[in-house]
Amino acid sequence: MGSGSSGGVLKRERVRDHLLGLIETRHAGDAIPSERTLCAELGVSRPTLRSAVDELVATGLLVREHGRGMFVAPAKITQELSADDTAFVVPRASGAWSSRILERSTSQAGARIGRKLRVSPAAELIYIARLRLVNGAPMAIEHLHIPAELAPGLTPQELESGELYDHLREHHQVYVHEATQSIEPTVVNEAEASVLDVPVLSPALLIERLTLDTSGRPVEYVHSLYRGDRYRIVSRLALGTSSPHPRPQGHHPGIPPGDFAHDGIITSSTTGDAY
Repeated sequence: MGSGSSGGVLKRERVRDHLLGLIETRHAGDAIPSERTLCAELGVSRPTLRSAVDELVATGLLVREHGRGMFVAPAKITQELSADDTAFVVPRASGAWSSRILERSTSQAGARIGRKLRVSPAAELIYIARLRLVNGAPMAIEHLHIPAELAPGLTPQELESGELYDHLREHHQVYVHEATQSIEPTVVNEAEASVLDVPVLSPALLIERLTLDTSGRPVEYVHSLYRGDRYRIVSRLALGTSSPHPRPQGHHPGIPPGDFAHDGIITSSTTGDAY
């Protein structure tokens, strides 16, 4: 893997973050600046910008209208699976996992990620882009953002060996407690395809996670691109039959409305399978 391929991934990451910032500060139907304006603002080529825009159109965050421009898409329907008063179980994914650092830098949080991590836009963050491998094969590209004050001595060696949360606990006294994670379908662009060793426009899973410590403080924001041909998410649902809780309202993924003939709750545990 040459430096050019990872450089393309990181450049598009900067463009994607800028576009998401625009989307999050606007309402559905609002226009965003033209491709020409954005290219000039960000100092990137039209193909680089268009690749990031195409991803956000494909994942339903932007709408492109011929002759009119680009607009913020309507909000998505969100379905949350959560346990009631038991621990949410997240078993480890299968396979032997390892990491390779693509980039590590320290920079200001900026408005968008600062809001997620509840820090000032001027606060310093550790940014890490790393390739995750399973049994030596590329599986995912991760983009991690961690407040610098939480782990000032975080080294590349820590990021490439073992589990990040173990290192945060053992060497930086940061104890992760819970996370909110979303999963959406997408496709890979040319630079990402080169890094992951898959064809351009191959299916992928876009996973975003905000992690909190035991005091409720955000300690990590990460979004990752997982190969759709090698990775899947499996949820185990417990459909309670004798719960005293009211029957849940709304639709549950994969379970047609009306399939609950009893009052009950859904609890779930999630694992990842690499194959």
